[in-house]
Amino acid sequence: MAAEGNAITPGEYIRHHLVHLNNSGEKQQSIVDFSIINLDSVVFSVVLGALVCFLLWRAARKASAGTPGRFQAAVEILVEMVDGQAKSVIHNAESRKLVAPLALTVFVWIFMMNFMDMLPVDLIPRLWSEYYSATGHDPHHAYLRVVPTADLSTTLGLSISVLLLCLFYNIKIKGIGGWSHELVTAPFGTSKNPIAALLLGVVNFSMQMIEFVAKTVSHGMRLFGNMFAGELVFMLIALLGGFAAFSLSGGLFFIGHVIAGTVWTIFHILIITLQAFIFMMLALIYLGQAHDAH
Repeated sequence: MAAEGNAITPGEYIRHHLVHLNNSGEKQQSIVDFSIINLDSVVFSVVLGALVCFLLWRAARKASAGTPGRFQAAVEILVEMVDGQAKSVIHNAESRKLVAPLALTVFVWIFMMNFMDMLPVDLIPRLWSEYYSATGHDPHHAYLRVVPTADLSTTLGLSISVLLLCLFYNIKIKGIGGWSHELVTAPFGTSKNPIAALLLGVVNFSMQMIEFVAKTVSHGMRLFGNMFAGELVFMLIALLGGFAAFSLSGGLFFIGHVIAGTVWTIFHILIITLQAFIFMMLALIYLGQAHDAH
């Protein structure tokens, strides 16, 4: 982009779009800061979660035994798909009464949060900037990110919730004693020799803790990494449109902007759906493992 007037450089444009609206009003300086709450991620995720619950409730309320409409048919296909996956992983019918609806909600909720990436990059942030300016604030500090799953705090929050459910089912299915025994005897077993049993217990327990931490971190990071990368690509494509407006050879940039935007949008529909499905399936697998005894 041109560096004249109020124009900003491509680097400044991307950096601006990567800053969250948070409770401190300033850019987060460290990777981990529990005093900062990303308000934009909280608001968008809560609103989309409420919308998902409303849509699923409406589908259940309007369901009929006759020929279903398109909306009911789509929801029924989705429910059958999730229920089939839950049955293949979790063999406890009582647990599936909670886990299957939860998996369905998680899948649709994450899909909706991912889908926010399909909106024009500058649409909602520009509206927010206009409002920020109209209320007497500096529009250059009007930060807003609209994709909750491109925020690591959101995805790790989801994965930690899955971890807590896994701990709950480990205790519920195996009991405190059974799970405690499993923590010190799996995966390498134990020994009749007290010293060897103690050493194996420490190793087994350490491996179990590493496994829980690794699964939780990778579960959240996988979703975050894919959505963050997708968001960056859309920003780069948006910059092509900016160059088209501020350069003499703008026609070529505009053609590239349209082609790249169209191709990436079509491809990204697959990505946002696949990432929601992968997160749901990993949650089901981890919960299924919590039901299995080693």
